[in-house]
Amino acid sequence: MGYSSKRVLAALFTVVMFASAQSSKEARARETQARGYWVDPSTGLMWAGKDNGKDVNWRTATKYCRDLRLGGYSDWRLATIDELEGIYDSTANAPGLGSGKHGDEASTWHVKGNLFLTGNQWSSTQRTDDRGRSNGLVWYFDFWNKYKGSDDGSRFSGHFADYNRRALCVRQSGQ
Repeated sequence: MGYSSKRVLAALFTVVMFASAQSSKEARARETQARGYWVDPSTGLMWAGKDNGKDVNWRTATKYCRDLRLGGYSDWRLATIDELEGIYDSTANAPGLGSGKHGDEASTWHVKGNLFLTGNQWSSTQRTDDRGRSNGLVWYFDFWNKYKGSDDGSRFSGHFADYNRRALCVRQSGQ
């Protein structure tokens, strides 16, 4: 076999492997959407396949997750800031909504599991002062910019607010 034949075979092998990886990624995405959740193999956490889809304040986000019934489970909760940061993946481009003024334009998010997001995600983690007491601020996470910020979780976040904060629910799998 000549040198050019080996190069052609190597190139063909690369194309086949890339196509196979893409096909596998697409299959996992369809599986997440069909089941409605994704289990992170590195942590064992089970994530809802999508967030709540609209602006909410922190208390409403917490209640949304507490009330969620998905996959036969009722022990869902709002994720901690560390858990949210743990599913950030700069190479992932999961489809979602959220780039428009009202969060209704197609967008992509850098999140593992092909989760469908529509904005920045509230966490269950409250900020504390130097004495360890809650200062009224709550951490949130932006899966586009890998930005961790905090905001007043009690403020109204409805039609006129430009919060773009959502509820992404998680639970311990295997329980």
